[in-house]
Amino acid sequence: MNIALLCATARGLRVLEALAALASGPSIRVVSFREEAWEPPFLDDIRAAAQRHGARFTEARLLDGGEPIDLLLAVSWRYLIPPSVYTRALLGAYLFHDSLLPAYRGFAPTVWAMINGESSTGVTLLRMAEGADEGDVVDQRRVPIGPEETIADVMARVTETYVDVLRANFDALVAGTAVGKPQDHARATYGCKRLPADARIDWSASSVSILNLIRASTSPYPGAFTTLDGKRLTVWSASPSPRVYAGGVPGRVVGRLGAGVGVLTGDGAIVVTELQLDDGPRLPAAELLTTLSMTLGR
Repeated sequence: MNIALLCATARGLRVLEALAALASGPSIRVVSFREEAWEPPFLDDIRAAAQRHGARFTEARLLDGGEPIDLLLAVSWRYLIPPSVYTRALLGAYLFHDSLLPAYRGFAPTVWAMINGESSTGVTLLRMAEGADEGDVVDQRRVPIGPEETIADVMARVTETYVDVLRANFDALVAGTAVGKPQDHARATYGCKRLPADARIDWSASSVSILNLIRASTSPYPGAFTTLDGKRLTVWSASPSPRVYAGGVPGRVVGRLGAGVGVLTGDGAIVVTELQLDDGPRLPAAELLTTLSMTLGR
């Protein structure tokens, strides 16, 4: 049996490890691509894992033609796979997506879910189709999002749910008996591709929306950011403010609050706790925000 796995990111690496444990005997081919400069690195780790498990590895953005495929799987794959590729898989072609489809089709579904303040995201195993994330659903699992969790917390849970879904459906996938249910396309929502500039903090926004952006953009991603005296200031962590402000200027530093420093928002304040100025070290906020004359984002 020939299994082709198109994968990227840490999720792809984790699924590759799980697939190698399940597929004793089948020939696995792994395809991945070089990450963007601002992304956590993944290509070299995926290449090494493929070689460690005796799988063939190809660096590419599309599976090349000609070679027989019994089963095609895609994990964290951001390029549309054409019918000329996925219809070659004799037992079917499937992808994993981190949302409860048809909600959050497209790019960065978990990040967008956290930015939007959702209390859960999910994992969907679906058949490949001509439209992005439009195929029949084979399996779905809900994944909770805690109100103070970061993207690293949630993605770790999402990744393990990917593995759970793979294990639960593997026998049906390799037998060609997996059954899919059509999505309700009228309920579909979409997320656009996120770029580094999208993590800029708008201090006139609400405290809740700013906190959601910070926790959705923090490590392993480049972090939500603002400016201080014209320099980039990355906000790695923050929390709600215990104080209520009846008047103020968004972005204005208002002094120490607990373990951090208060910064005014469009409807109150947040407490920033860990910061990084340009490429300097990560520091407690009180070491960088030292006077009440500072206004961030100007």
